[in-house]
Amino acid sequence: MLRIRAVEFVRRMRGASQPHLLRCEDGGDYVVKFQNNPQHVRVLANEMLAGRLALLIGLPVPLPAFVEVSPELIAGNPLLELEIGSRRERCAAGLQFGSRFPGIPSQTLVVDFLPDRLLRRVKDLAPTFLGAFVFDKWTCNCNGRQAIFYRSVDQEGSAYSAALIDHGFCFNDGDWSFPDSPIRGIYPRRLVYESVRGLQSFEPFLSRVENLETSELESCVHDIPAEWCGEQPPQLLRLIERLYERRRRVRQALIDARNSSLAPFPNWA
Repeated sequence: MLRIRAVEFVRRMRGASQPHLLRCEDGGDYVVKFQNNPQHVRVLANEMLAGRLALLIGLPVPLPAFVEVSPELIAGNPLLELEIGSRRERCAAGLQFGSRFPGIPSQTLVVDFLPDRLLRRVKDLAPTFLGAFVFDKWTCNCNGRQAIFYRSVDQEGSAYSAALIDHGFCFNDGDWSFPDSPIRGIYPRRLVYESVRGLQSFEPFLSRVENLETSELESCVHDIPAEWCGEQPPQLLRLIERLYERRRRVRQALIDARNSSLAPFPNWA
């Protein structure tokens, strides 16, 4: 897994975990979440694990990375700070979680909302969001499904690409539990589900999750730092055991969502 050093502060980013955009030694820009973020230190472990799991089943997520942030970079950039309640706290130095920004910030338009006419034109729209729904059911993502849409600034009129982001609340944030609900994980823009006709519409992602081997899941927690896991780091392995147990329950979770009061799949006969 990529491990790189941050060399330059770019800007602060939006979000409850208060991430920052940092340029790293490989020339790429990374959205970095810090160990002392105002949510929970396990957000970093969740992001790394979820990002690896998503890549494992073929979902479009930004490349996850371990980002080393030096005390010197923190000291030299006053904006590298967090708002913790009513006080401000410097971002922690050390090993943090980073996700690769999709392109060069000055040359890439990134939005989190598109009107329907543009949303319908997003590349691979249906497989992206149907795969995301399978993933969110499996991992019990307790946050609303987050996605960004991006294109080059000099290609006005071209279709956007989508990337799935912000997985800190998978596994129920810092609790590492699975409080399932039929309506959890449903994307509010229902047009992304118009192609659903039945369980087969969620392929190949459903079968990929169901057929995962224990060794594949264990590889996804390799080298996640113990300090990202809170007070009981061994629970990370138990989390993997739970994910392995849950993989064959996703099919029923999709059926339960279909039968829920929200009825998210209008064309599922």
